[in-house]
Parts: sequence; C-alpha cells; structure tokens
Amino acid sequence: MARYEITGGQPLNGEVTISGAKNAAVAILPAAVLVAGKCRVENVPDISDVRILLDILEDMGVQVTHVEPGVVELDSTNVTSTHPNPDLVRKMRASYYLMGVLLSRFGEASVALPGGCNFASRPIDQHLKGFRALGAEVAETEDYVNLFPGPDGLHGSRISLDVVSVGATMNIIMAACLIPGQTVIENAAKEPHIVDLANFLNTMGAHISGAGTDTVKIRGVEKLRGGTYTIIPDQIEAGTYLAAVAAAGGNVLVKNVIPKHMDCITSKLQEMGARVLNYDDSIRIISEGRLRNTTVKTRPYPGFPTDMQAQICVCMSLASGVSRLTENVYETRFFGYCSELQNMGAEILINGKTAIVTGQEKLRGASVTAHDLRAGAALVIAGLAAEGVTRIRNIHFVERGYENIIHKLTALGARIDRVED
Repeated sequence: MARYEITGGQPLNGEVTISGAKNAAVAILPAAVLVAGKCRVENVPDISDVRILLDILEDMGVQVTHVEPGVVELDSTNVTSTHPNPDLVRKMRASYYLMGVLLSRFGEASVALPGGCNFASRPIDQHLKGFRALGAEVAETEDYVNLFPGPDGLHGSRISLDVVSVGATMNIIMAACLIPGQTVIENAAKEPHIVDLANFLNTMGAHISGAGTDTVKIRGVEKLRGGTYTIIPDQIEAGTYLAAVAAAGGNVLVKNVIPKHMDCITSKLQEMGARVLNYDDSIRIISEGRLRNTTVKTRPYPGFPTDMQAQICVCMSLASGVSRLTENVYETRFFGYCSELQNMGAEILINGKTAIVTGQEKLRGASVTAHDLRAGAALVIAGLAAEGVTRIRNIHFVERGYENIIHKLTALGARIDRVED
C-alpha cells in the first residue's frame, strides 16, 4: 500500500499540461475492437484504468503496441473472444463498454459485471434497455451479463432513455455501429466525451449524427476501417487543477484544454473570486485572498459536473460565508469524502442531497482515506491548502484517473510525496 504525504500551505505557480480525457479513453479504446484492423490512438492518458483496459483487450486478442508515451496502436483483426477476462473486468467500471462493442461486432457477449468506484448505486438498466431494443436477448446472473440475438435478429431501433445516462448513451452508440438499420437515442447525454467517441467512430467510417445533443442517430454500417485519432483533453483533470489553485492560491496556466468545455467550472470559480483568463487552448487562473461563498447544483452537461462536486466542496470549505452544494446525479456521493474533510476542520452539514458548507479560515492536516477517484482528488486539494501535513490512504483511487499527479503538482511548487508503506 502507498500513501500521499502533503505539506500544505504552498501556493501553486507555473504551468501544467492536461492529459487525454479518462472518460473518453476508456470508451474509445474498447471501441477500437469494432475495427477489424489497426487504429492509432493519441493523447492516451497513462492511468491505471487505461492500463487495466489495455490488459483486457490484449487478453481478448487485440495486438497492443505502445508507440511512444501517450500513443497506442491497436490491431483488432484477430479478436475472436466474446468472453473478456472476468478478473480484469471487475477491476474497473468502464469495462461495461465491452458489452456494446462485442454485441455489435460478434452479435453476442458474455461480460462480468463491472467494478470501479463504489460511491453510489449505478445500475446498468438503461444499457440493457438499449440492447434489448436493438433485438438482443439479455440473460443476467449475479455476476454476468450474457447477450445474444433475439428471434428477429439485431436491428436498429428508437430508444428513449428513462434518465440521462452517459454510460448508456455511449454503450448504445457503440452497439448500434455495425447493426443494420438506423438507431435513434432520445434523451441522450451530451458530455464532451460522448462527442469524442462519436468523432472517433465517424473517423473510422461510422455514420453517427447528433452527438452532443439530446437526440443521437446511428446508421449501421457493414464495417469500420482503421485510422488515427487524438483524444480530447480531460475536462475533470483540468477542473481539478483549477480548483486546487483556487483553494491553495497561486497563478497557474492550465494548458491543453478546450475552454468551452470548462465554462461550467470556471464560471463558478470566477463567482467565488478567482481570476480566470481563457485563451485558445489554455486557461490561466489566479487566486489571491479568500474565496467567496457560492451555490452549486450538479447537472448533466452543460451543467456543473458531478465529477467536480467534491473538488468544489473543498473550495467552499475555505470560502467566506455559507455555501450550498446540491448533488442531482448521485445523491450519496457526499458520504465518500465529507467526513474526511471534517477531520481536517471543514464544517459541512448534509441534509438529503444538499451539503451546507460553512467556510473556515483554514483547514488542518490530518490522516484521511480516499473512498473513490474524485473524493481522493478533493483530499489532495484539501491537503495542498491545509496547514501541516496531510496523509492520504487508498491513493490507488486517485491514480485511476490522474496521470503523473505527483510530478505535475511538484512542478507547481507543491510539497507532495508518494510514500510506500
């Protein structure tokens, strides 16, 4: 086991370059299985979720070549397995994308139920609803989902999601790519990584329109061809560094971002008193003095992302006055980190799906535990801003989604070490 040790109180200054988007990469890499040939994917983040996913694909017969840092070539010509390794699948949440990919290419799949962060109940019922609408029979056990063609075969369909679901939207898009006919997804999610997945698939020869709106149309094609594609920058990684500067103070240029994707985050940080300057592909944030209180409600994109909820809560914990933070996506997400922040001196009262945060002059270092990926990121931010030393356990959660976080923070002047027990 390893932990982070952070000596807080140091403002952050300099430049940081954002990696490729985790939530795009973990869909685009399995989507390469739809191509019976070679794909070159660039700006791939070196994080544990990606490494596990590449292990899964290699075990299925995908030839994976690491061309250079951040560049991976995948040749799925010889893939025949529709039963990915269950031990590997259970290590990550996004492994459920293999269901849609294998159903589309081979007409069947047998995939273990996914693992990943356990901060809320996250059923895959909307995924399965989509597969059934496409003509698949679904046989569920306690541990597996088995998919195979129904009596009428696989076919395009109109699917209206009961709730806006990022994962279901992406899984159904992938499943529909090689299935005959047109598929229409209504009440689709609009997140940037959905658009990125659609752009990747279209580059490979798919026919997808409407990604980024609430109605996505997919016309099935016979096959996809190989090609080269570059993953977009990570919106949440960028937001995490912006929140870290807001909380700890400093002046940082955040490079390799798409500022439009960041509007929902930067507008709140500006409201709290941070100075934000947008450029073509970078954002400068300057934080001097104490932040102001604010109100945040998480929403599907283009609203404030649930994956930034914990990080903005740290900023609220140091702001003047009382802030309100309402979680509209995963209501139980507060319980993964708020008690840890309270151990550091934060004053947070949880009332249903709303956290009432009374800002403190300072936080103090403590020994805390990360319970999921974004909760761990929030504790890192809190440690950077706190007085004294903060020790964070369960850092494997953080390393699921943040590439070279120690190096990047150290380059900004943070005092943070990764300590092996």
